[in-house]
Amino acid sequence: MTPRAAVPGPDLSVELSLVAARLDLAPPTDIKRTGDAEPTGRPLLVAGMDEVGRGALAGPVSVGVVVVALPDAGPQPAVRDSKVLSAKRREALVPEILAWGAAAAVGHAEPGEIDRYGISAALALAGRRAWHRVAVDLGRIPDALVLDGRDNWLPRSPLQASVGLAPGPGAVHLQVKADATCATVAAASILAKVERDGLMTGLSEAFPDYGWEGNKGYGAAAHRQAIWDRGPSPYHRMSWNLGLSRGQEATPAWLQRPEQGREQRLQQGEWTA
Repeated sequence: MTPRAAVPGPDLSVELSLVAARLDLAPPTDIKRTGDAEPTGRPLLVAGMDEVGRGALAGPVSVGVVVVALPDAGPQPAVRDSKVLSAKRREALVPEILAWGAAAAVGHAEPGEIDRYGISAALALAGRRAWHRVAVDLGRIPDALVLDGRDNWLPRSPLQASVGLAPGPGAVHLQVKADATCATVAAASILAKVERDGLMTGLSEAFPDYGWEGNKGYGAAAHRQAIWDRGPSPYHRMSWNLGLSRGQEATPAWLQRPEQGREQRLQQGEWTA
């Protein structure tokens, strides 16, 4: 029996192709300008971004971003699409990814924001928050972004919620299955998955009936049954089809958390990386 050839993992081919094409961009944008002269000889900063939690019934939607300095980013961690890695392996890769990247961050949009703006806009808001964090850490806007899929959802961030955030990327390269082929996107998917899983595991201690330590807020049968039996928690997405009867549509009073309190906790960093 002929052994199967090993499937190659993600690499920096796409990211390096952007560098080879010189990106066709204006000079890099500094977060804080001290004069009109542009620094020279700087490496190009290429970022990869990926999301997790889009289809969950509870918890935030989370977006990771990892930036590398090219053409020489140094030894690449053995990253893969986060979905094909065990939880233990993902967690082990986090310090390697943080050491490899020029900057990295995870941003979140909470369930109340998903209900208010819709999932696409909330996803963009989480991405903009992550992008802002790396831009501040770098002191400049990365030169280009590789985004998984065929749809550039990042510009859909709600204007009123995006005040004060760094400008978005000047160039976005869409790549289908980027989490399986592009090292920066695979790394971003791992960071986002590990951080969101940790958040849901922590929330499960306060709301143990929903099994979030295992299902991470997704629609497992036991999770749906718990929603039916117990009603939704403050961390459920109330605009989604939770399978509730008419009398269960409102969050039980003993679980309610005022919207003002949600926003205050968000500003204090409850969800935001």
